[in-house]
Order: sequence, then C-alpha cells, then structure tokens
Amino acid sequence: MSSTTPSPTSPVGKSEHRYLLKFLLMSAVFLFIGTVHGVIQIQPPVRAWLESIGAPHSDPGHMIDPLAHAHMNIVGGVILFMMAATYYLFPTISGKPLYSRKLVEHTFWWTSIGQSCFYLTLMTFGILEGNAMLHTPELVPEIQRYYKPTIAISATIMGIGFWVYFANIFITARQVFKNPS
Repeated sequence: MSSTTPSPTSPVGKSEHRYLLKFLLMSAVFLFIGTVHGVIQIQPPVRAWLESIGAPHSDPGHMIDPLAHAHMNIVGGVILFMMAATYYLFPTISGKPLYSRKLVEHTFWWTSIGQSCFYLTLMTFGILEGNAMLHTPELVPEIQRYYKPTIAISATIMGIGFWVYFANIFITARQVFKNPS
C-alpha cells in the first residue's frame, strides 16, 4: 500500500482544508432551502397568492419571489461555495498561505448568519405584509415601519462577511504579488 493511500483501518487522512467544510455544507443547506422554496412558490395556490401581492415585480410578493428565493440560491448556495473555492484555490495556486485563517472564520459566520437573517426577514415581512395587504390594509404601514431597519441590519451582517472575505483575499493577493517567489 502506498504511503499516500490511507489504510482501510485508519481514518481517511485529515486535510489541512477541513476548515472549509462548513462553507460547503452550508452552501448545500442553502441550495436545498432555495430549491424547496422554488418548488413551493410555483405551486398554483402559492403562485396565485404571490401574484395577488405583487410577485415578481413589486410589493410584498417581490420580497418572496424573486428576492428571498434568489438570495438563498445565489448568495447562500453559490457565493458561499465560491468563497470556499477561493480560500482553497488561492493558496494552492499561489503557494502562499492566506493572510488570515481567523478572517476565513469571520467570513463564514458573518455571511451565513447575515444570509439566514436576510432570507428570514424577506420571507417574514413578505408574508406579513402580503396578508395584511389582502385582509387588513391599514396594518401595512405598521409592518413596513419594522421592515427597513430589520432588513438593513441583516444586510449589514451579510455585508460584513463579504467585506471580510474581500479584505482577506486582497491582502493575501498583495502579499503574493509583492513577494512572488
């Protein structure tokens, strides 16, 4: 048996990149949620309700379809995966370590928590405002009063994750190109 092949009785060799597994797992979870969301929103009674409240063009329906659905799939599924890929590939290709493993952790948690809160905010306020619009329109301004600060907070949390990621990659790139050998 070669030294690179783990024996059948020993655990698979531990990768130095295991810290990226949470990105991949969360990406899969977010894509799963996004695809379930997509299936639910095209069911005739749900589609009719969404269209009655403005989906996909305006009003609370727009929060659910396309905003919540797209953010779950693109930011949650694709972007989180791309962050993991960049964090893996950049040092692999450049031969230089990432600037900060701690910033990788911050990237994951800020982005994942922010994405989750953003999605839940869009869904919650889309449903609340949509139902109010159809049944008790006088409640809509009260619901909208809380939407803007809530979405701003969740978007800021998610944005911090993005900016931490950019900072880590750009500082790493600067170090790589400053000392290419």
